[in-house]
Amino acid sequence: MRDGIYFEAESAADIERAFHEAVDDYLAFCAEKGKSPEKSYKDSFNVRISPELHRAAATVAAIKNESLNQFVSKAIAAAL
Repeated sequence: MRDGIYFEAESAADIERAFHEAVDDYLAFCAEKGKSPEKSYKDSFNVRISPELHRAAATVAAIKNESLNQFVSKAIAAAL
């Protein structure tokens, strides 16, 4: 996420409260500026493709001695 949310607390017991306050402040800031809050991205997502395309990609990945994840990641990077 490009926007940063920073928070700190004096103790471990206060850290969750500080986090929630920081997120609430960020959401209020976004509302004030009329922008949508950014969502963070994780390292995985689901893609629905035809069985034929899945089979072809898996076959080529195996020929290249790559996992299907590696193959798809490289294909996406090349497309970008």
